[in-house]
Amino acid sequence: MVSTDPISDMLTRIRNAIAVRKNEVSLPYSSIKLTIAQLLSAQGFLKSVSVNGTGIAKSITIVINDKDDNATITEIKRISRPGRRFYAKSDEIPVVKRGRGVVIISTSQGIMTGTEAKAKRLGGELLCSVI
Repeated sequence: MVSTDPISDMLTRIRNAIAVRKNEVSLPYSSIKLTIAQLLSAQGFLKSVSVNGTGIAKSITIVINDKDDNATITEIKRISRPGRRFYAKSDEIPVVKRGRGVVIISTSQGIMTGTEAKAKRLGGELLCSVI
């Protein structure tokens, strides 16, 4: 089945894996999904991200946490959807849980966290927030 919103599909797979205490999830490859996963890994919310396969059979494997550990992510949600986009100027980018969470934003210079976008004085589309 083809999803109309692949980012939302990725976030839902991660959310469902955390709910059933799985430590790993696999999903179809997309460069935007890979970038978001790598940002979450760099921020410490995910353990590791890897790309498997070649060509059309590529997939992304995300290790959420080590076995016998609790997940770092408590809440992960999509902000901008295909039917309703949310944009923010650099001074309007939201702060999630007083800085404990992170917001992912798509700017003209690529996908980055909200703090990076504020530092570069860039606005853009708010993709998702993670706590």
